[in-house]
Amino acid sequence: MSIHDSKAHWDANTVANSLKKVPERQEHFETSSGIGLERLYTPDDAAADGYLNKLGFPGEFPYTRGVQPTMYRSRFWTMRQYAGYATAEESNARYRFLLDQGQMGLSVAFDLPTQIGYDPDDPMSLGEVGKVGVSICSIHDMARLFEGIPLDKVSTSMTINAPASILLALYIAVGKRQGVDPKKLRGTVQNDIFKEYIARGTYIFPPQHSLRLITDIFRYCKSEVPQWNTISISGYHIREAGSTAVQEVAFTLANGIAYVQAAVEAGLAVDDFAPQLSFFFNAHNQFFEEIAKFRAARRLWAHIMQERFGAKNPDSLKLKFHTQTGGSTLTAQQPMNNIVRVTVQALAAILGGTQSLHTNSMDEALALPTEQAVQVALRTQQVLAYESGVADSVDPMGGNWLVEKLTDEIETRAKEYIASIDAMGGAMKAIEAGYVQQEIQDAAYAYQQAVERQAQIVVGVNKFKTAEEAPIATLRVDPEIERRQVAALRAMREQRDNGKVSELLTRIETAARGSESLMPLFIEAVEHEVTLGEICKALRNVFGEYRPDARI
Repeated sequence: MSIHDSKAHWDANTVANSLKKVPERQEHFETSSGIGLERLYTPDDAAADGYLNKLGFPGEFPYTRGVQPTMYRSRFWTMRQYAGYATAEESNARYRFLLDQGQMGLSVAFDLPTQIGYDPDDPMSLGEVGKVGVSICSIHDMARLFEGIPLDKVSTSMTINAPASILLALYIAVGKRQGVDPKKLRGTVQNDIFKEYIARGTYIFPPQHSLRLITDIFRYCKSEVPQWNTISISGYHIREAGSTAVQEVAFTLANGIAYVQAAVEAGLAVDDFAPQLSFFFNAHNQFFEEIAKFRAARRLWAHIMQERFGAKNPDSLKLKFHTQTGGSTLTAQQPMNNIVRVTVQALAAILGGTQSLHTNSMDEALALPTEQAVQVALRTQQVLAYESGVADSVDPMGGNWLVEKLTDEIETRAKEYIASIDAMGGAMKAIEAGYVQQEIQDAAYAYQQAVERQAQIVVGVNKFKTAEEAPIATLRVDPEIERRQVAALRAMREQRDNGKVSELLTRIETAARGSESLMPLFIEAVEHEVTLGEICKALRNVFGEYRPDARI
């Protein structure tokens, strides 16, 4: 008897008799993306075109099973906890703590003024200095941030977008002060402006000027900082805004297509910059869907780079990604439950083949994480790495009939979204039309409705609630920090060579009106104590500021 016939017999007899005694919990099961889940999957559900075409082997096209042949059997994923708050000195202490606890790389969170190109003394910065990240505006801030941390020994990820080139210039300049050749610097700058227009809002310049800055980094790093990942194309914030897993893959890869196209149109050869592209994804609670999402994204990107852009270098085809567990899934109610959520999400990321991972702290729905909460989050990764055995086999979920079926379905649905975006003229046109934003808003609204009618259970929020909850300690940023940052900035401005500063800002404006590379000029400027806000003001004078369509 065939598998198909045997399953039909099982349904008609074994299952039917069981259902008479114990009905299933609900009539229909589905993932967060609305993909229906069958009761059981068998080899009949595997891809019709076979193992080699769809899965292959780890480290080989189409990279469904991973970008390295031996994955975590050779080296664990990088445990990279996202951190930064208040002043450079306080953030430096947190980084040293994390490194002492076994963290493998640094990930810098910047405050809102830094993210949108304002110095601490700008009126726009009032009340926000050091609140959701570290305040960085000058080479002195950046030097204090990495005091005692040799930049040739660690890799650093910087979550910065609109002024990414300036923060990278500061990092390079501090490396040079430490005696580190820029060619030895390793890390990533997020540098993804499209997702800011879509979901996050920390943009400065209009799209065409933002793309120029992005491709300028591509060009500069190719020759001067070759180990640096020049962009981290981010689905994380798209998911945080409320997208489904399918939308996260589709919109992230559509943005990636736009960046590659912009670089090619700027005269760069695809294989010269594509190996340094990286991605950043979210990990949510639907365990099997999340694993399938990562695998589908890898396979899709390999085909996109090979077939659409003609990439020849195998490294150009590999989707390498960092994962962060889902901040939007954390609850202020019963915050200890978040440890469990984060563990499930981290495990999905590992089984999905992530290259690096941040695990959220249990208290992040309430405030910036405490040292104790950060330590628990890091220990979660370490327990999974060293005690669980999940890293001892390459792609242990490969061949799971449910996971393979979900991988195929996510890939198919993401392709349909990308085709729709292509028909609109690409990611930027789709963003300007409000299409991407509306799709995400609709998905977020549908999820919230499901929570409110208890079709989606959130433990401790709409079910299993407690009457009283014991308060937990939270971290608070001292408002005095803002005053001290402003005072230090003003003191620096009084003692620096302001004639040289004026000359450099004039040169930046002139260069911005032309087409020359801005990165060398940014590095020279920050080395002469020109601030982030001053450089961004000079660029605003030339580029203007982005204003979204009020109808979107």
